[in-house]
Amino acid sequence: MVQYEWQRVTDDLAQQIDSGRIPAGAALPSILRLAQAYGVADHTVRRALQDLRERGLIETLPHKGSYVAEAPPA
Repeated sequence: MVQYEWQRVTDDLAQQIDSGRIPAGAALPSILRLAQAYGVADHTVRRALQDLRERGLIETLPHKGSYVAEAPPA
C-alpha cells in the first residue's frame, strides 16, 4: 500500500509521542524545522499536524505552536 509523505511524518511523530520521546506538554519544533528535518514541504508537515490534532495527540495554539496533548488518548 502506498504511504503518502504526510502519513510518514504523522506516523513518526505519533510513535515519538506514544513512546514518551516527546513528552506530554512538550512543544513540537516549528513547521519549518519539521519540514527541514523530514525533507518535505511545509504543506506536508501542516497535513501531518492536522492528522495528529484529529487523533487528539497534539494541540495547536494560535501564534504559539503545537504541543503534545497532556492526556493522549489510549
